[in-house]
Amino acid sequence: MRPKNRRWSLAAATGALALGLAGTAAAADPHAAHRSAGAIQAQRGNTRVADFDVVRAAISIEGNTGVFRIQVAGRAGETRPAATGRFEGSDVHAYVWPTSLNSSAVGFEADQGILALAVTFHPDFDDGAPGRKENRDVWHSHWVVMAPDPACGPGALKVRDIPAGTQPRLPEDWPGVPLLISSPDLPPVFSGGQVEVRVPLTRAPGLRETRFDGVTAGLRVNANLHAPLLCVAEVFDVASGDLSLPGRAAPAGTR
Repeated sequence: MRPKNRRWSLAAATGALALGLAGTAAAADPHAAHRSAGAIQAQRGNTRVADFDVVRAAISIEGNTGVFRIQVAGRAGETRPAATGRFEGSDVHAYVWPTSLNSSAVGFEADQGILALAVTFHPDFDDGAPGRKENRDVWHSHWVVMAPDPACGPGALKVRDIPAGTQPRLPEDWPGVPLLISSPDLPPVFSGGQVEVRVPLTRAPGLRETRFDGVTAGLRVNANLHAPLLCVAEVFDVASGDLSLPGRAAPAGTR
């Protein structure tokens, strides 16, 4: 079963994100009513597939670990893309936390775009880190750098491509594909309506101060295997409604 397509107005969303990141901590928070100690309480019913209907997104700090959580109205991870038998044109489903972290925090060049933690499933290809390549049959984690690209559609985002002939700084767990993506050993845990990823603070400096959002989305590999290689094809739900990153990392035990 495929979720009902809800085209994200990404041009407006990324504009709101840019303005939000340029603001100061002292500025009034228009999303305060949707947050509780940093978490984003989201509206139900934005997508007809319950396991992509975000009801809460949070990052809690538990000792030396940042715990990323997305809660949905249904059973998290239940709906997966159908295998096509081909890499080109294949689909990816994802639970995503866009953050205010700089791309350099996890080993990319600085200021490359929106750094997001994504939990993904894609049955048609593997993109694990060296030494643990096979991951097509399980939900798994990535750090990705996202940026707008009109070639993906009006106002749409992509995972940022690595242009041919360039050698940017990349994390050690880069899987060897021409994208700003890493494949960290951060296994997601699904429990009922929740997906959780635990990230050591040493592996994401600045996480205590990060702002974030919660997103469920479908991505698609370019049918011609040209750049942009991996576009956000449809967004199922956005916790804030506008990708404004109203969430704040908060100490464990707060709600």
